Amino acid sequence: MFSTLIDQFWSLTLSGIALGFIYVLISLGYTMVYGVLRMINFANSEIFMFGTFATIVISRDFLGNVDGTKSLPLPKLILTITLCLLGSMLVSGLVAVFVELVAYRRLRARGTNKLATLISAIGISIVLSEFMRIITNSRPTLNPRVLEKKSLFEIAGASFRMDTVLTIIFAAVLFVVLDRFVKFSRLGRAIRAVSMNEDASKLMGVDLNKVISATFLIGGLMSGAAAFFYTLTYENTKFNVGFTLGLAAFTAAVIGGIGNIRGAFFGGLSLGLVEVYASSILGTEWKSVTVFIILVLVLVLKPNGIFGEAVQQTRA
Repeated sequence: MFSTLIDQFWSLTLSGIALGFIYVLISLGYTMVYGVLRMINFANSEIFMFGTFATIVISRDFLGNVDGTKSLPLPKLILTITLCLLGSMLVSGLVAVFVELVAYRRLRARGTNKLATLISAIGISIVLSEFMRIITNSRPTLNPRVLEKKSLFEIAGASFRMDTVLTIIFAAVLFVVLDRFVKFSRLGRAIRAVSMNEDASKLMGVDLNKVISATFLIGGLMSGAAAFFYTLTYENTKFNVGFTLGLAAFTAAVIGGIGNIRGAFFGGLSLGLVEVYASSILGTEWKSVTVFIILVLVLVLKPNGIFGEAVQQTRA
């Protein structure tokens, strides 16, 4: 049962880290919104899904890439990666702002309770998912291959593929940039202030709507980046692709302490590793079951997560 895990330990570890970074970026969409509004953005999985389709449309329809077994020429490869990453982030960010305007702002202005807002978020999530299901006829959509699936080098039996290396490096950079932004920028300080005390922030002149929209935008940008890396690696998407990944990313946020940016980082990496290890032992069909079991255990044993701090308490 454990032979595969033992024989391919470092290779599985590398795959788990790459998957974990995708979870980290998606979970930041949950973490940012919860840290400010104390509510779960259930449409974040659909925001991620729109980013995967944006990546494919830009690569296939705008840049004219077609399926192939070889990597693109270097200039076009750089152009494709840059435009697809930025396009996916932009689309997901705009969808996230749209969700905030439609599902949150008007209800918040009327002073409705959090249950009504929660139901509204679930409703807009269903609308977005069904919209994409209708226009794609429920069929999977393939992403043209832009990178050869070949090994750049090997260390301890772990094969470092280009897509894996890009995912780990760029996702880590994005996380560090976000962490520094929230900690040191003026808008980041405003986000932490609203998270700490909404009423006091308004008295100090903070534009609440602007801060909340910016928070949704930032979370959407991170989910869009995750969508690009996912599509680059797995080369397909579907209208419900965000359901499983969204559940896993939400679990990662809960593990680290939802509302905690650095907790999302450690939660995402740990979940990615556990999921890959469990799949090698039990089989891939147990992948989603493993995520759900971990979520239940964390909620029962340590509901505040490992770190249990919100955005305003993030420390160096």
